[in-house]
Amino acid sequence: MRIGIVTKPELPDAAETLVALESWLSARGVDACWSPDAAAALPPGSRRIVDRDRLPAEVDLVLVLGGDGTLLAMANRIAAAERDIPILGVNFGSLGFLTEITRPELFASLQAVIGGEATHDERMMLRATVAGDPQPLIALNDVVFTRTALSRMVDVSVWVGDQFLTTVKADGLIVASPTGSTAYNLSAGGPIVHPAMDALVITPIAPHALTNRPIVIPAERDVRVVATGTNAGDEIYVTFDGQTGFPLGPDRAVTISRAPRALRLVRASNRSYFEVLRQKLRWNER
Repeated sequence: MRIGIVTKPELPDAAETLVALESWLSARGVDACWSPDAAAALPPGSRRIVDRDRLPAEVDLVLVLGGDGTLLAMANRIAAAERDIPILGVNFGSLGFLTEITRPELFASLQAVIGGEATHDERMMLRATVAGDPQPLIALNDVVFTRTALSRMVDVSVWVGDQFLTTVKADGLIVASPTGSTAYNLSAGGPIVHPAMDALVITPIAPHALTNRPIVIPAERDVRVVATGTNAGDEIYVTFDGQTGFPLGPDRAVTISRAPRALRLVRASNRSYFEVLRQKLRWNER
């Protein structure tokens, strides 16, 4: 097995863990590829350094030390490489809903992966295509349509399959996967959707009409969003997992569907999804 190690850039707390990790992997004869950020935190030495874009093509497991943003960035790269490899996220951030494995659990979790005993979640990803652009974009959490600094409201038409759903006038619109339901979607008042569900969530952000509420639809239906109205054009910005984005021109459509490959996310075997909800989000606490 070859493991790729990625850290959040300029993560000073990771140095001690990375030194111990390199020794642990070497003692077990496990090959490692290090992202430039991870290698920079290690003492000088001979090791294989691979940039983040090429890393998924060269390893059997990606180990992320950081927060959810670092994991999202690598999830998108794994999808772009069309690899079916797991990702193990160790929380070095403040929340770590996706990077749920704690630092003390790192080596036990790695041992479980190497020994074939680890538990994986299959997380549905989103595939977005933009009219006129043949290259699809992949997201694990969400595709978000928002205002730019000087705009008023977004004005978009939404279609589900070949059926017109509604015109949304709001501060923005979120199309989320079940995994992304606990991210921006939740902050905007959308529902929590269990990650095993095969569904998409469409949530307006501060809608003009109070009756415009979130809706959950089957994942086999595509969602098509088109910029319309007086605020169409460069006043609408579309982002993918908060990692990449661009202005959405007038009458240009973005079609969002279930991606052909799911992401394999290594789970902490001693915690259920509901326990993570209670611990990380303080769910249902007074």
